[in-house]
Amino acid sequence: MDNSSGVGVLDKAALVLTALEQGPTTLTGLVTATGLARPTAHRLAVALEHHRMVSRDLQGRFVLGPRLAELAAAAGEDRLLATAMPVLKRLQDITGESAQLFRRQGDFRICAAAVEPKAGLRDTIPVGSQLTMSAGSAAQVLLAWEDPEHIQRGLMNAQFSAVALANVRRRGWAQSVAEREPGVASVSAPVRSPAGKVIAAVSVSGPIERLSRQPGRQHAPAVVAAAEKLTEVLRRTNGDV
Repeated sequence: MDNSSGVGVLDKAALVLTALEQGPTTLTGLVTATGLARPTAHRLAVALEHHRMVSRDLQGRFVLGPRLAELAAAAGEDRLLATAMPVLKRLQDITGESAQLFRRQGDFRICAAAVEPKAGLRDTIPVGSQLTMSAGSAAQVLLAWEDPEHIQRGLMNAQFSAVALANVRRRGWAQSVAEREPGVASVSAPVRSPAGKVIAAVSVSGPIERLSRQPGRQHAPAVVAAAEKLTEVLRRTNGDV
């Protein structure tokens, strides 16, 4: 089947974006995946970076940029975000703590949606915030089901261990205490696409004084239920994100 649109530069740019769907990629990887000449692949990737459709991770590899998520949300095509707010509001009501939805982007996790308590001490994380993948329960969840090579790379500077990630996979949720920020604890669980891939993490976070040093004992059931609710909605729509 001929996938050419007749506009060569757009077809080549689409090849670059399609290659980046598989994850962070070097220029050499782009050349291999697209079949484009090295100067052409570099020129297109840099041009797409200028328009925020492509970004770089900490290793300088090319990754899909934030503009793509913004366009998807604006077009109403992002079913996960469209569904997330009611679920997060319910989770916040149940737990009394800040609730968030995180997605991975390269070496960072992005806060895609958040609901804060109306009063009291909060762990405020603005939507759009870039947080580390080396600490925090959401980072554990987003890394735990990756392939072994990505897990090994992610553990190099992490505050958690391979044993911790094995426990996350076994019980289906993660907890952290003062990993990302002193005085803050959190609990997270995975949201899966209809194909079973972990695509996001639902979290609650707040002061250790309230969540204790074993926050999963209090909040894991509610967080897991919220994540499963989002997973089920995506499954019913029979689409991917």
